[in-house]
Amino acid sequence: MSANESIHEYWMRHALALAERAREEGEVPVGAVLVHGEQVIGEGWNRPIGRHDPTAHAEIMALRQGGMVLQNYRLLDTTLYVTLEPCVMCAGAMVHSRISHLVFGARDAKTGAAGSLLDVLHHPGMNHQVQVSEGILAGECAAMLSDFFRQRRQQKKALRQAARQAGEEDAGA
Repeated sequence: MSANESIHEYWMRHALALAERAREEGEVPVGAVLVHGEQVIGEGWNRPIGRHDPTAHAEIMALRQGGMVLQNYRLLDTTLYVTLEPCVMCAGAMVHSRISHLVFGARDAKTGAAGSLLDVLHHPGMNHQVQVSEGILAGECAAMLSDFFRQRRQQKKALRQAARQAGEEDAGA
């Protein structure tokens, strides 16, 4: 393992811990860490449900915090670590903030904007290009998401069954 890989894994583990916070809050478990030099200047986890804010994605939260720390909307020479490939909104924010590097874990075939569905970060019309490294702890990142959605499906199924049983009991009474 190269020094870069071990650094990427170190920060991705930090992002995974933040994703766990999102899961505990009932949010889709995605975590993000913004690093400048060797210091965290921003962190975030998905919070759109709890904050009633469609923009409260992990990446946006980390970028906002980083801007406050640096007192600049330009986040030059920073690396953003995210457990899941960013969506179009988040990728656009990365271009506008001028981050240098995105490192993500799992791909998102449905909405990923770093190469899966679209590639916003390398689009020739953009005024900034972001270096991308992917697949860091991909298995762990993907497993956390898969487990979350499996549990959510099981909960919905249990609620439907309970409602069905209650309806049958009411009909029999």
